Amino acid sequence: MGSLSDHLPSVRGKLLFNAPLAPQTWFGVGGAAEVLFHPADDADLADFLKNLPPHIPVIALGVASNVIIRDGGVPGVVVRLGPAFGRIKTDDAIITAGAAALDVNVAKAAQTAGLAGLEFLSGIPGTVGGGVRMNAGAYGRELKDVLISARCVDRSGIFHTLNNADCGFSYRHSHFPDDWIVLSAALQGQPDDKAAIAARMKEIHNKRSSTQPIREKTGGSTFANPDGHKAWQLIEAAGCRGLRVGGAHMSEMHCNFMINTGAATAHDLETLGEDVRTRVKNHSGVDLRWEIKRIGIGTTQR
Repeated sequence: MGSLSDHLPSVRGKLLFNAPLAPQTWFGVGGAAEVLFHPADDADLADFLKNLPPHIPVIALGVASNVIIRDGGVPGVVVRLGPAFGRIKTDDAIITAGAAALDVNVAKAAQTAGLAGLEFLSGIPGTVGGGVRMNAGAYGRELKDVLISARCVDRSGIFHTLNNADCGFSYRHSHFPDDWIVLSAALQGQPDDKAAIAARMKEIHNKRSSTQPIREKTGGSTFANPDGHKAWQLIEAAGCRGLRVGGAHMSEMHCNFMINTGAATAHDLETLGEDVRTRVKNHSGVDLRWEIKRIGIGTTQR
């Protein structure tokens, strides 16, 4: 069949082979992408997907704030959307943001435009694309509460625009097919006083800083809150605060956050997470669901 490079379409962007991914993740762990693709724009990405043989896997990666790249790396093509996909614009009370736009930058743009309702995005360490796909939320709000529509491209290179109802949002979940890539989202704001919006964003920042290990190598909340429970309380009750595996441990500040102390491998992190899940299950009977995505080839694929 030849090497993977023999089957890749020509592009206007960049194709990198055996590209290290660990430096691009918040955890700082994991192997390399077999191919890393930085598309020039929407059309470049769509043409690439259309002409890429269907047997070659493709996965999109944002700023990898809630991702563990396994130590064996990621086979196939990893798509990393760059600055061309990070533009933010305001039209009346609507903010349109590219998938690569940082959530915090969208919140700042809304505040500058005097639009309220998007302050919660300043407390989410990720990008719009990943946030839409997982219905990210914080401080009582979720993407589903503000999303008007999302523009995507499928594995065949066909563009789609979905309204809120089409997305099938639920807690930390949407119905986007696995092989669709979110390109942009239109978000609804509400006119309000800029100073009042800024004050609410500052309150969120202060709360995050005092309750979450945001200056560590972490990936945000490790597990989603089960119905009727808070994940951190279940983890605490099972005696997992500060639990360690190799260079990975559950934060003393917020025990639903995993931390790479500097020497952790992806194997350490995933093993620690599964240990926590087992202990919580044995203690409370509740199955914790990973909120952090784990992708690639590793030694702990459960």
